[in-house]
Amino acid sequence: MTQSLTSKRLKKVGVLNLQGAVSEHITMLNSLDNVQAIAVKHPEQLAELDGLIIPGGESTTISRLIKQNGLFEPIKQFAQQGKGILGTCAGLVLCGKTTTHNEVEQLALTDICVERNGFGRQINSFETKLDVKLIGQQIPAVFIRAPYITKAGEQVEQLAFIDEHCVMAKQNNILVCSFHPELTQDNRIMHYFVESC
Repeated sequence: MTQSLTSKRLKKVGVLNLQGAVSEHITMLNSLDNVQAIAVKHPEQLAELDGLIIPGGESTTISRLIKQNGLFEPIKQFAQQGKGILGTCAGLVLCGKTTTHNEVEQLALTDICVERNGFGRQINSFETKLDVKLIGQQIPAVFIRAPYITKAGEQVEQLAFIDEHCVMAKQNNILVCSFHPELTQDNRIMHYFVESC
């Protein structure tokens, strides 16, 4: 084993493989050193992980599949153990506490209220660059039917904004963003998340 591999512990990061941008997250995780990406469908897989990504997709569908696969309580327990969770786009909605659309059963991992499809429909998708507190400047961000945070509790650190709408935040071990970092070539957000796991 080479020196570079022994100096840093391998981190196992799961991507919730129920619906949405799973392969893109796995590809980005694989661009980082000392990371093993694992597609997750079953509760027992969580035990071996250092972190978990809840990817973008359709939040109502992912919510239903989390329940069907018996993952609802195990994911909440995973978070309570202090393990890292990253929610992107629909993942942000699911990590939230409340939303304007009550057909989604949220995990309530962060003290945020979320506006689903806050930036409009698919036709209103856009790309921009964001300055993200703690992580870096001019980070490319792809917004597709993106939500945003309308209200955040005192424990929530708001990290990035567009037109005064919060689009990225952190509460303890939970990191959420409205956009799709996995659809760019810039892995700074993923690197920050993995380092925090």
